Amino acid sequence: MSRIESDRWTSLHAKAREIRRSILTMIHRARSGHPGGSLSAVEIVVALYYHLMRHDPKNPRWPQRDRFILSKGHCAPVLYAVLADCGYFPKEDLETFRRPGSHLQGHPAQHKTPGVEASTGTLGLGLSTGLGMALGAKLRGDSHDYYILCGDGEVQEGQVWEAAMFGHKYRLDNVIAFIDRNYLQTDGSTEQVMPLDPLRPKWEAFGWNTYEIDGHSFEQIIGTVRHAQLQRGRPAMIIARTTKGKGVSFMENEAGWHGTPPNSEQYERAMEELSRAV
Repeated sequence: MSRIESDRWTSLHAKAREIRRSILTMIHRARSGHPGGSLSAVEIVVALYYHLMRHDPKNPRWPQRDRFILSKGHCAPVLYAVLADCGYFPKEDLETFRRPGSHLQGHPAQHKTPGVEASTGTLGLGLSTGLGMALGAKLRGDSHDYYILCGDGEVQEGQVWEAAMFGHKYRLDNVIAFIDRNYLQTDGSTEQVMPLDPLRPKWEAFGWNTYEIDGHSFEQIIGTVRHAQLQRGRPAMIIARTTKGKGVSFMENEAGWHGTPPNSEQYERAMEELSRAV
């Protein structure tokens, strides 16, 4: 590995730790929010905004920008933390998360928050929304890409599979979607609530170019996206194996942290862990 490559990975890992701290601070201050799935998706969102996507925080509606849609909208803290850090709005706004009148509510709102491409929160709709937008781009002859992040519990929704058929029919190769495959949802294990495995063959059967990766490896995330961009004629689905609550030992792989904010003692402990992480 060259020094440049080493510095790049070090920088991305440092940014991921910073974003995790912002997520926990937001949720602790609001005494409300979803830490587990926000923490599990950090590397995916960081890789997109800091390395892969074309976007301009000074011009959020730049026509040539790539689009990111957070289909699992309850994990808005990870998106807000990244958007603020990139400069779409002041970092001080994060202090108003979930407060009355704030533009940073529990689910992303397209017409309130700079950088948010679609209002999401009703599970199952984000993939359909992104695919519809991608078809419009194809019809206009636009060349930007659409990145969509779904939760694995969300994939139990029937509309997701209708969208899967739509994406294949219209050959939407300007779409690269992710599933945050942490195996946990609010009621427990996805495989107990409504089994999804084997997940990769399902997406392949629906006609998508499908990949399975370590969702906390920047090298795998970036390398797989670059490979998917070269495969024409089909949309891509990247199944990213992740850990719910990643980065905080007592939150990891615990369904109870799906939508529970940390108290002051837990917050201090989590922040200490993240300050020591390498």
